[in-house]
Amino acid sequence: MSETKVRIGTRGSALALAQAHETRDRLAAATGRSPDLFEIVVIKTSGDRILDRPLSEVGGKGLFTKEIEEALIDRSIDLAVHSSKDMPTVLPDGLEITAFLPREDVRDAFLSKRAKSLADLPAGSVVGTSSLRRRAMVRRLRPDLEVVEFRGNVQSRLRKLEEGVADATLLAAAGLRRLGLETEIASLIETKDFLPAVGQGAICIESRADDATTRSLVGLIHHTDTATALTLERAFLRVLDGSCRTPIAGLARVEGDTVRFDGLILRPDGSEAHAVTRSGPIGEAEAIGREAGEHLKRLGGPDFFTPLP
Repeated sequence: MSETKVRIGTRGSALALAQAHETRDRLAAATGRSPDLFEIVVIKTSGDRILDRPLSEVGGKGLFTKEIEEALIDRSIDLAVHSSKDMPTVLPDGLEITAFLPREDVRDAFLSKRAKSLADLPAGSVVGTSSLRRRAMVRRLRPDLEVVEFRGNVQSRLRKLEEGVADATLLAAAGLRRLGLETEIASLIETKDFLPAVGQGAICIESRADDATTRSLVGLIHHTDTATALTLERAFLRVLDGSCRTPIAGLARVEGDTVRFDGLILRPDGSEAHAVTRSGPIGEAEAIGREAGEHLKRLGGPDFFTPLP
């Protein structure tokens, strides 16, 4: 592939493009090749087209990956760059996650023109979010607030906030940093108070399982600690059959030879929650994630993820 262009598939949002450009720049630096030899191919996904309904009503996470994965399978692109939290836990046959970039800040950011933190919002204030996890956690912490649906890319959500559609919103700190929008952050919410989504802050690269050349290429920029954490988190999510339909949070951290994990499941209205904490050797990350998921599944019982009437 010395002079053959490598085609990088991505969504077309500003954040997705920032992530694709970061991947391209890392690959160019690692190989000593010109960035021009890495072509960014923009692919519009179902999740980008459907903006009038909550994702939980129309198919969940796969809406942001389906068309990109189809391009991988038909060999229109060589690799795909995704936000890890958008990735379903089961991938199409023949595709694999083959690399992770170093993880950014995992925290949720609080954005508001009317308060400095979630705790400071007056009772009755409106919080906009498209995430069932954030919706459930806000309701759990502040049942006196109103939570409304808030779809769109980062820029459109910031515009809605400016227009007063909501008094506050929550976004991933990592995405805001990648877009150079840190100044929009009123405050960061610590993970002990607001556990992030599985995969939050991590960029992953997907490619064809039979493409050894691309696997070798992306291996040059692969970050092992992020991969260990995400292996645990995704195993946890897989057990719980997590998607955009279920409020699930989880965060793994590598500390030397140990990986530590905190997980949480919530009712959509925040009325009930169950937590789990686990740790163990990094070589057992996947097993730890599975066991943590099974533990919460037992705590929640068979009807926990059934939508309330």
